[in-house]
Amino acid sequence: MPRFAANLSMLYNEHAFLDRFAAAAHDGFKAVECLFPYAFDTHDLQQRLSGNGLQQVLINAPPGDWDAGERGLACLTGRETEFQTGFLQALAYADALNCPRIHVMAGLKPLGADLAVIEQTYIQNIAWAATQAQQSGCDVLIEPINTRDMPHYFLNYQSQAHNIVALIGASNVKVQMDLYHCQIMEGDIAAKIRHHLPTGRIGHFQIAGVPMRHEPDLGELNHAYLFDVIDEVSAACGWEGWIGCEYRPILGDVTNGTRDGLSWLARLRPSTPI
Repeated sequence: MPRFAANLSMLYNEHAFLDRFAAAAHDGFKAVECLFPYAFDTHDLQQRLSGNGLQQVLINAPPGDWDAGERGLACLTGRETEFQTGFLQALAYADALNCPRIHVMAGLKPLGADLAVIEQTYIQNIAWAATQAQQSGCDVLIEPINTRDMPHYFLNYQSQAHNIVALIGASNVKVQMDLYHCQIMEGDIAAKIRHHLPTGRIGHFQIAGVPMRHEPDLGELNHAYLFDVIDEVSAACGWEGWIGCEYRPILGDVTNGTRDGLSWLARLRPSTPI
């Protein structure tokens, strides 16, 4: 069975952020991920991880001015220095937290921009980040995101991402395959897993129910089947990564909402103390 990581930016919002680590561990998670940990000191985060027996398996690099609508800097020509500063901050956090993966958001395509130019900027920035991360043994992840949730996002399709990874040619640049985004944009997920996972270019999976991004057992995707496909292909190719639970809980009340919605996980892991 795949290994699941709780996304603490989206799960356990009934708790203050630093208290979400204990809540995730109580529910049987052995790993966590989050979007942007930079409001918290690395020492405090280390204590929450070690005190709850958790691994930090993924963080995002700073995305620019999120509140102003920015969704990454990597494709934005003229923002290279800011991108580099942000990535080095992410790398320092990853080193401190022993986190092996950093997701770099591509950014939104500027109105009227030359797509060839911003693609070249994106490729150069990701290649630079991969070089910086190499000494730390850290993977740089790129993720196709659907255009309904994030209009004008630069990276939208699995083939687009895998082509860029192949073009850069660095062993530590990989694709973050979010099954939620993939289903919305293109579907045929099982076939894509079977095609891409053996290449070694998938570094991480994420899940959520489609179409509303709630618990994975709500909506049109048969996640139990897809987990079996991941297991089958992983056994053949040796993939040992994580599946991040990046969804918005809807089941249960505001006090116990995340836990009440984990019945999908309990069915997969009956021994989990949920």
